Amino acid sequence: MTADATVAKSTVAPESPGSPTESGQSNLSSAQITVPVESPEEVIPPEVVSEAASTPTESIVEELTRQLAAAEQKATANWDNLLRKQAELDNVQKRMAREIENAHKYALEKFAIELLEVKDSLELGIEAANKPETDLGAVKEGMMLISKKLADTLKKFNILEINPQGEKFNPQWHEAIAVQPVQDQEDNTVLLVHQKGYQLNDRLLRPARVVVAKAIQPN
Repeated sequence: MTADATVAKSTVAPESPGSPTESGQSNLSSAQITVPVESPEEVIPPEVVSEAASTPTESIVEELTRQLAAAEQKATANWDNLLRKQAELDNVQKRMAREIENAHKYALEKFAIELLEVKDSLELGIEAANKPETDLGAVKEGMMLISKKLADTLKKFNILEINPQGEKFNPQWHEAIAVQPVQDQEDNTVLLVHQKGYQLNDRLLRPARVVVAKAIQPN
């Protein structure tokens, strides 16, 4: 398509014939000069303009769409992973709670089994003692064996006997029920153990009840 554009339109005042203009050329009469100018559509084909304008935008949109899809996929994977980890954590917590509950319920299971054996021995001893033909010496020997078996059972579970006969009185492990003045004994020596004490590992279960000596000073 060709468009006519008016480049210049001027009126020049007439001058005297034969008089030159300032440029040294003859004076031009008033006239309209038309110069043909091509439109942008004819200079650059429309399909080239459209492609040049649309290609960068479409490329950006495609890249953003790809990044969005990748981000959504990653977010979905992270969410699934979080749910899986949460489920695993819940299972661990439930298992630990069951183990703690069972530990509280059945902590004495092994100890109870050992004590049942001692109880069985006591019942057999009582049954034998009730028979008229039973020798008392045999009963005594049987009771001593049962007592030893019970002591071994307690020791097996770290329940230790406190028998401080002849030792220094220790208020951490002993309970003084009486003080007896005596000669040839140092102060605070345990003269008599009225009742033995027991400890579980380093924890006192029951203090030993003792009689403590008070030394008599010679005159």
